[in-house]
Amino acid sequence: MDSPMWAMLSAAERSAVDGLIHEDHRLAAVARVREAFPDESRPYLYETLDMVAERYQELGRRFERYPTPPLNPVTLMEKVKTLPGQTVAIEALWDGDTDGWCVDLLALTDHPAAEHRVAIIRHGGDLRLFNGTVPPWPEAQEARTVGRALAEQLGVPFHFASPDRPDCDAPRWRTAL
Repeated sequence: MDSPMWAMLSAAERSAVDGLIHEDHRLAAVARVREAFPDESRPYLYETLDMVAERYQELGRRFERYPTPPLNPVTLMEKVKTLPGQTVAIEALWDGDTDGWCVDLLALTDHPAAEHRVAIIRHGGDLRLFNGTVPPWPEAQEARTVGRALAEQLGVPFHFASPDRPDCDAPRWRTAL
C-alpha cells in the first residue's frame, strides 16, 4: 500500500487495523489509526477514512455496505406480534450514518409507549447522489410498500412524512395527529 499514513504505523498497529477490517469494524479501524498518532500529528478524519477504505480494497474487502435484502412482510409481522403492548402505528423515518441515508421502519406501541425498529432499509451509500442514481429513493419506495402492507394487516395507520427525500426533521406520527 502506498499510503504514507499506513507506512507510519508500526507493524503491530497495521496488524491490529487489518484485524478490525477483517471483522468489518470500519469505524474502529479508523479510530485505531487516528489514536496511533500523537495529538499534534493526528491525521484528519476524512483522510483516515480514505486510507482505511483503500486498505479494505487492498485486502479484497468491500468498504461500502451492501444493500439490505428485500423485506419479508411475514417475518416482520411475526416480529411485531412479539412486541410488548398494542401496536398503534407503523412509521417510516429517514436515518443516516457514515454510509449514507437509510429508512428505519418502526412499530409504535401504546403500553408501554415506545417505538421499536423492526427493519432498516438501505439501498446504497450517498455516492448515488453524485452519480445521479437517486432520486427516486428505492429504500423509501420499499418502506412505503412494506410499511403500508404491514399497517393494513395490523389495522393501524402508516406514516411516512417524507417519502420523496431524506428529511430528519419531518413531523413524527404522534405529532402529525
